Amino acid sequence: MVATMNISLPEKLKRFVDRRVKAGGYGSHSEYLRELVRKDEEAASVQALRELIREGLESAPGPTWEELKRELTGKPLRKKAQRR
Repeated sequence: MVATMNISLPEKLKRFVDRRVKAGGYGSHSEYLRELVRKDEEAASVQALRELIREGLESAPGPTWEELKRELTGKPLRKKAQRR
């Protein structure tokens, strides 16, 4: 489903959009604005991912894989075999 949205722009911005539509090969003003919104949405997603990565890097280290397996299975840690 496509929703309709009307926007008001000052004349200077409307002329800018007109030029961008022609120069960018867009079929309409709507195509140009949809592209801007998609790019902004992608930028917001990238920023959110960067924030999650930063939080992860700043957090304390988690348990090791062996510790997680022990916790999930209830089995004690396996001792490594000694080499002879």
